[in-house]
Amino acid sequence: MNKNNWSKMVQTFSRRSGLYIIFFVSIFLLISILTAVQPAYRFSSDVLNSWTQEMDSTIFYHLITMENRAYKQSFPEGEAEIPKLSDVFFELTSNVKPTDPRTLFGNEIPGFSIFDSQLLMASDNDFTHFPIESNPPLEEVLRDREAVLEEDEETEETEDTEEEETENEQTTGDRDVVFIYNTHNRESFLPHLPNETDPDGAMHGEINITKVSDHLAEELERLGIGTQVDDTDFGELLNERGMGYHQSYEVSRDIVAEAVAGNQEIQYVFDLHRDALRRDKTTQTIEGEDYAKILFVIGTGHPDYEKNLKVATELHGLIEEAYPGLSRGVFQKDGSSGNGVYNQDMVDNALLIEFGGVDNTMEELYRSADALAEVFSDYYWDAEAVQSDS
Repeated sequence: MNKNNWSKMVQTFSRRSGLYIIFFVSIFLLISILTAVQPAYRFSSDVLNSWTQEMDSTIFYHLITMENRAYKQSFPEGEAEIPKLSDVFFELTSNVKPTDPRTLFGNEIPGFSIFDSQLLMASDNDFTHFPIESNPPLEEVLRDREAVLEEDEETEETEDTEEEETENEQTTGDRDVVFIYNTHNRESFLPHLPNETDPDGAMHGEINITKVSDHLAEELERLGIGTQVDDTDFGELLNERGMGYHQSYEVSRDIVAEAVAGNQEIQYVFDLHRDALRRDKTTQTIEGEDYAKILFVIGTGHPDYEKNLKVATELHGLIEEAYPGLSRGVFQKDGSSGNGVYNQDMVDNALLIEFGGVDNTMEELYRSADALAEVFSDYYWDAEAVQSDS
C-alpha cells in the first residue's frame, strides 16, 4: 500500500470517526436535556404516540428483523426492503405521505380532514353520515330563545313508565352503576324552537338534550339499572369561568372526575349529545314510527380507547338486531379534527352517544332512548351473569 492510499484511508477514518463522535455526543446531550428539563416542557406520551402513528408500521417490523432475521421470511414478496430514511423523515416533518394525496389536501380544504376519521360497523355505506359538531360562540349558546314542548311530549315518559312499570327480578338495588351527563347540555332541536332556523342556533337552556338523558335514566331505572344523571349547566359554567365553548370538555371533565370519585359503583359513563346533521341523515322509520338515529363516538386520542370501542361495537350490533337502521355506527376520532379524548380516558366503558340531529323531535328522541335502554339492559345483565359465573 503506497503512502497516498494510506493517507486517504486515515483521512476517511478520521472523518467518519468524527461524525460518529458528534452523533453520539448529540444523542447524549439530547437525552440529558430531556431528562433534566421540567416535566411541563418534556415530550408527553401523546406527542410521541402522535409521531409514531404517522410512521409506516413496517418500519417497526424492520427494526425487529435487525435483531432476529427469521422475521424477514414473513414479509410479502417485494416488501422486504426497509423504507428510505429520507422518506420517513419527510413524512414525520411534513405530515405528507407521497402515496396518500389526502395528507396533502386534508389540511388545506375546509372539512376535508374529517374523512381521515373512521366510521366502523356502519349500518350503511353513506360517508356523508359523519357527525357534525356545532361550535358556535358561547354568547350564541347562552342567548335566550323561545321554546315549545307539547304537553303530551312532556308527560309521555311519565305515562309510559307508569303503564309499563313491572316488578324487576334483576336490580342493582341502591347502586347507581350508570352515570349520564351532557357536555354540550344546551344542544336543542329546531322543531321546539319556533323562531330559530339556523342549525348552529339550536340551543336552549331547558328544552335540550338533557331531557333525553333524564328519559333514558328513568327507563334504565325501570329496568333495574341504577342510574345517576348530572344536571350541570356547562354553558353557564363556561361563562362564569370566562372560557370558550370549545373548552366544554375541560369543565365537564371535572364533573366526571367528581362523580367517579364519589361513587365507586359506576361501571358505565354516557355523554349524550345531538348531531348538527339534518333530518334525512338522523331519522329512521321502524314499523311505521320515526326514531332519532344513534351514533357512538369513540375518542382514540388516549391509549386505552379499545375498551370503550369494544362496548360501542357490541351495543351497535345488538341495536341493529333489535332495531335495524337505528344505529348509524361507531365513529372514531383521533383528535386531528376535534377533541379526540372526550373524557373517555378517565374510566372504562365511557361512550359519547349522539342522539338524533337538529331536526328531530322529543317524541322521536324518547323512542330511541327507550330502545337503547332496552338493548343496554340485556347487555348489562348478560355481562353481570357472565361475571358472576366466572
